[in-house]
Amino acid sequence: MDKLSASRRAVLGASALLAAGPAVAAGPAGEAEAKGILERYHSFGDKASGGPGDEASGAWLEGELTGLGYAVVRQPFDAPAFEGEATLATGQAMAGLIPQAIVTPTLAGGITGPLHGGDRDGGIALLVLPYARWSTALGEVERRVRAARGDAVVLVTTGPTGEACALNAPSDRKLFDRPVAVLAPKEAAPFVSASASGEAATLSMPGRSFRRPAYNVTATLTRRPSGKWLVLSTPRSGWFGCAGERGTGLAVWLMLAGWAAKANLPVNVALVATSGHEYEYQGGELYIAKVAPKPDETALWVHLGANVAARDWHERGPLLAPLPSADPQRFLLAAPKHVPALAAAFAGQPGLEKPYPVNPAQAAGELGSILHAGYDPAMGIFGSHRFHHTRSDDLRCVSPALIPPVVAALSKVISGAF
Repeated sequence: MDKLSASRRAVLGASALLAAGPAVAAGPAGEAEAKGILERYHSFGDKASGGPGDEASGAWLEGELTGLGYAVVRQPFDAPAFEGEATLATGQAMAGLIPQAIVTPTLAGGITGPLHGGDRDGGIALLVLPYARWSTALGEVERRVRAARGDAVVLVTTGPTGEACALNAPSDRKLFDRPVAVLAPKEAAPFVSASASGEAATLSMPGRSFRRPAYNVTATLTRRPSGKWLVLSTPRSGWFGCAGERGTGLAVWLMLAGWAAKANLPVNVALVATSGHEYEYQGGELYIAKVAPKPDETALWVHLGANVAARDWHERGPLLAPLPSADPQRFLLAAPKHVPALAAAFAGQPGLEKPYPVNPAQAAGELGSILHAGYDPAMGIFGSHRFHHTRSDDLRCVSPALIPPVVAALSKVISGAF
């Protein structure tokens, strides 16, 4: 009886997978597809919301989804933007900065005054942040900037790469009423020395702070007009090239969209690739509020956030050497009933092999918004790889081989979820 039951379960399990549709491409075919997506996304350049790269990547995705049979509709909105450059100079030292959004520019001549640690009026406060993988100006950064004195503030985002990290900000208000910018730790030494003795420095950040059109790419595939929905979401915008931060999640998302279009799933499918991500998930919030299926209409929401499958690095002092494995600082959260299936499907995949029950207080990014809006069950991946929010988040940070295992695991869990 036990052997017969085991055999019957195996047959039923295989039948369920066959009913769900064709298997996700694995091996060379899957890697080739992932490589094409990663390279195409990276080719559009910087992905700041509403900028040329964001616009072009959105139009590309619209074409891909239309070709898969989805009905595609843009969800328009406007996002903050800044045109200008920023530098900090003292003595013989000069360094480029990342202007902190929403940007308060300086006048053409900049701000000149003593460089200090934020403990005096006037001049420029230099705040060296503790070691972390920085991503947002909310929370600790906001508190430190507000507590600092000075006419302007320069932040040093100390972290694993020595590079400056762009920091997310709200879309509807300025966090700071004075110019704030970010300096790379690897260039900070002369400025830290100058701040210790109060030497004069000049912060120059002239330019134009404005708003511009942006849009979410939304798509649907309706099989059962009165049925429930599977929602697949991912952000597509970000501060720079975002190959690891955004590209890996987008590759998994697009491959899942192709699979879901062919699979015989007993649900309708809704897709969204959001802009406005770096403005505290602006596009994601708008999608939830105005376009997404309601929670009681949704059978499952799967979100692909940051660092879905970026590569890991060996750290050798200031030198980093890329590894073929995935950065384990990626987190998989899900409704408790799906945790066992996810643990089995993701066994052996660094970081994702340990899924956690969802907790809205611990979820980051858009996944937190999804949970707070009442979507249950939901699951999602998020994290911060070493080059998160830096200018060097390029194709060196990704490996096509890391994408298909994530797609295969998620498609397996989704198939068994209904």
